[in-house]
Amino acid sequence: MTFDFLLHLLPQTFVVLLWIVVTPSLYHVHVNAIQKNQLNRCDFSNGKWVVDDPHYPLYDPSSDCPFIVQGFDCLRNGRIDQDYLKYRWKPFDCDVPRFDGVKFLEKYRGKKITFVGDSISDNMWQSLTCMLHIALPKSNYTLTRKTKHLSMFSFPEYEVSITWVKDGYLVDTVRDKKKGRILKLDSIGSKKSWNGDVLIFNTYHWWFHTGKIPTIFQLGNEIKESMDKMEAFKIGLTTWSNWIDSNIDPSKTSVIFQGIAAAHAGENYCMGKTEPEEGRKPSYPGVEIVKNVLSNMKNDVYWLDITLQTQLRIDGHPSIYTGLGTCYEDCSHWCLAGAPDTWNEILYAVLLGV
Repeated sequence: MTFDFLLHLLPQTFVVLLWIVVTPSLYHVHVNAIQKNQLNRCDFSNGKWVVDDPHYPLYDPSSDCPFIVQGFDCLRNGRIDQDYLKYRWKPFDCDVPRFDGVKFLEKYRGKKITFVGDSISDNMWQSLTCMLHIALPKSNYTLTRKTKHLSMFSFPEYEVSITWVKDGYLVDTVRDKKKGRILKLDSIGSKKSWNGDVLIFNTYHWWFHTGKIPTIFQLGNEIKESMDKMEAFKIGLTTWSNWIDSNIDPSKTSVIFQGIAAAHAGENYCMGKTEPEEGRKPSYPGVEIVKNVLSNMKNDVYWLDITLQTQLRIDGHPSIYTGLGTCYEDCSHWCLAGAPDTWNEILYAVLLGV
């Protein structure tokens, strides 16, 4: 069963993210200063997973967060082992601050936070909504999925909305009945829904997985039936970066880019894995491209680098607990509660400067 098939079954769902916020602008991404918090200079990207049984998970997905989609809800789908819920990310030279949902909502009262990306973006969006909901369980909320490409969660009490816009490539795409999906690598001309006080962009996985619909590329007027996908990803991400530099006012908005979340398909299938791995990991494909593209932008960007975290969390995937039965193993997405909660803890630290 292909990854595309799961995406059709979970239209709410999908890996590189960016945030745009009405706060003092964050430091510019440089190759020698990547993912450093502007205020405390903490490198959140390097560390290890440690057991923190008293404090994790941050919420009970069975009772505290009733709106998790089926594909991420591993406990309800029958996962018996629960040690994967109890790990905290410990950077080597600092600690990730505890998430305070009330402070977060107060900070962004009256604001709009928008995730734009694939189903890993959805993973993080749903994690954030759970973490905010459990902070104020008696506060009213609304959850609407207006289309298969737009989902919105809001807290009327704070006038805060948290939106996910499904857009796996970020560049313009068109469907051709004969040729399939055409990615216009140098074009972003119809992204009017990219708005909010916080924008969170993500793209990676869709560039590399295969499905029933063939994908071809277009540069200018030239159609490329065959092209190296990593090169296509680089061109597309550069197009996105140019759009940010041309359309975002850094005096009013700040940008955060979520890095690549590692998948474990292939030689290291995730089935039966019950604890994180340890030690160093080889450089993950695409990370150098992200680093180089961001370092050449003129706008300030914060790279939320989650690659090593996710490389080590082979135990954190839904595996066969997607609700689809044992015929499908998902080693790309993440169980909730789980690893995406750490991404939002880091987000909290960066945005609130704690």
